[in-house]
Amino acid sequence: MVDTRPRGTARDWPRASRDVARAYSPPPLRPLGGAPPPRLTLHTLDLGACLVGQVGWGADVAIECDYPDSLEVNLPLTGHLESRGRFGTLTSVAGQGTVFRPDTPSLISHWDATCTVVGVKFDRAWIELEAERILATDRARVDSLLPEQLNCASGTAAAWHQFVLGLVSHLPPGRPGDQTDPFRHQLASAVATGFLTAFVPDGPAAGTARPRAIRQVVDAVHDDPARPWVAADLAELAGTSVRRLQEGFRHWLGCTPMQYVTEVRLTRAHCDLRDSHLTVADVSARWGFSSPSRFAAAYAKRYGTTPSANRR
Repeated sequence: MVDTRPRGTARDWPRASRDVARAYSPPPLRPLGGAPPPRLTLHTLDLGACLVGQVGWGADVAIECDYPDSLEVNLPLTGHLESRGRFGTLTSVAGQGTVFRPDTPSLISHWDATCTVVGVKFDRAWIELEAERILATDRARVDSLLPEQLNCASGTAAAWHQFVLGLVSHLPPGRPGDQTDPFRHQLASAVATGFLTAFVPDGPAAGTARPRAIRQVVDAVHDDPARPWVAADLAELAGTSVRRLQEGFRHWLGCTPMQYVTEVRLTRAHCDLRDSHLTVADVSARWGFSSPSRFAAAYAKRYGTTPSANRR
């Protein structure tokens, strides 16, 4: 189940530190500027191997960072985040991101009182395995291929940045009961895929996806459209990277691989709605949609009407 945890506003430093420690590594934290009380903002979306969260202290702080076995990226929404790492002092603002590497101590020297960040934390072993599939490369330390600071102003980097910010901005209260483990896996994989394709180059084995490889992917999708496909699965099937497979699909089919999966599912669902007695919820689940509401939105975009309106 997707775990969403909105937190109340902590008014004392021990409680604020404990709340953040539940989601991230326990931070040795030092309040700055006379130690006014914190006004903590914390919302997290736990996807297992990937955690996305929004954090703001509401006060100036310094934090000693050490993420055992995790890769952390902090993306300021407001204010500035100043840190000291391997290559000196670095300041990130909105549209940028600071990378904190596994088992590499660093210091956030000034997280200012107006600064709220979206933090994305990846399990190190998992993100390295995903990189093998997504980038078509031998297993390597992903963190060694990343810059100290991410620029999210344009292209695939901006698309990933907006996707992650959208996840956080739409966090519902409480713990939703209609999310399944396959969807949790798919969402984590989408965050990792967008991140790696935006900021890490392909491996040397990633050749252009040829028509025969694309046909293999197309056939697999048609054989089992309800499978909880992720982009890495399809790239692995084609023997190339996600980026090269996307380029091949756009060239030959005019869409991305995951858009093609959605189209096949919608076609099957459309037939079910017209020719069976299944409910909309049944059809949604049968063809691999994460929820009836998401199915309805995709269906309306494709057919210009609601699923219930097309049932006979």
